Amino acid sequence: MQDLKREFERRQAIFVDQTAKRARENNYWEPVVITREEIDAEVERLATLPIPADGRRQSLIVHPSARNGSPGLAPGIQVMLQVLLPGESTAPMRHNATEVNFCIRGSGKTTIAGRTIGFKQYDVWNHPSYATYSHSNDGNEIQVRLTYSNIALLQHMEIYVPDYMPPLAVESKEDAPQHVVDPKRTNPYGMFPIGNDGGLLMPYETLINPTAVKSNPLHFPWTQVKLELDKLEALGSDYIGRRLYMMYNPVTGRTNGITPNFFATMTIRPPKIIDRPHRHVSAAINYYFSGSGYSMVAGNRYEWKAGDLMLSAPGWAVHNHASYDDYVYELTIQDQPLNIYMESLLWQETLKEAPALLGTESGFTTNRDKAVA
Repeated sequence: MQDLKREFERRQAIFVDQTAKRARENNYWEPVVITREEIDAEVERLATLPIPADGRRQSLIVHPSARNGSPGLAPGIQVMLQVLLPGESTAPMRHNATEVNFCIRGSGKTTIAGRTIGFKQYDVWNHPSYATYSHSNDGNEIQVRLTYSNIALLQHMEIYVPDYMPPLAVESKEDAPQHVVDPKRTNPYGMFPIGNDGGLLMPYETLINPTAVKSNPLHFPWTQVKLELDKLEALGSDYIGRRLYMMYNPVTGRTNGITPNFFATMTIRPPKIIDRPHRHVSAAINYYFSGSGYSMVAGNRYEWKAGDLMLSAPGWAVHNHASYDDYVYELTIQDQPLNIYMESLLWQETLKEAPALLGTESGFTTNRDKAVA
């Protein structure tokens, strides 16, 4: 319990005069491509290390503009490369971050919240916050995973809390209702209206006992996702949308995520498909695992191929993507749900239309109803 007492330096806040001043310009992070060769070399290096006590051979993939103390590949997205050799496993842990895990090589099992998820290459699964988990490699090949989390954001806020000696996990029931009402926890103190605008006053007893929402780990097997994704190729060449499916976690509600911070989409790009330029304040990180192509970001061209990882859309930079002669498959992680909840998600689907604040006003439409399917 050493953290119950801390020595603080006595400091004093200052006033910074902003009279007649405007907000500073955003510091846009440059797109970066981490090549397959660079990833493979780091995997090989990690694999040659002696197994650590906790079993975690891992490296952060960090943008050169990342802030000290909160290393991310985007300001709010941390990406970790993790390696397990056959027969190895990691020690259990938990933290107040949410994760998206993506297996890019090999196979294995994750035990989380008492549930065991068997995964294969290109499977995706989420980790709810503060759920005890561990990974194991019960296969014959090296296991490589990319783990996306909101740790960088929590570290920037100085509130990241990891627990390396967690209690035993309790099995999570997938079919449990999303909203659990416990009569023993029903608050006898109600809220009541104030003013004429619909606002309410909430008592402290309700404030510290919010409605509990069950958050479960969800597994999206690639073999099943691919079957549905491949059907989108049939959309005609005049289709103006993007051929993708988002892996949706119902607990995120209207914010459309796999976790409260991130969405995770799988995209198919048939040969010679060029997206329309668009932009959004949410950052996007793409992992390409088939095919090749290029991205245009704020007038700059970036080439990529299967096995490359890319910060492809720094916030509010105009961008679009194109495929070459092969089919492209990619996983995209984007912090859209967080921005929807914060009422900050400006999105411009086409530069011919005005930006919209998605989640608070009507968004955009495609011509899918007229496309060939």
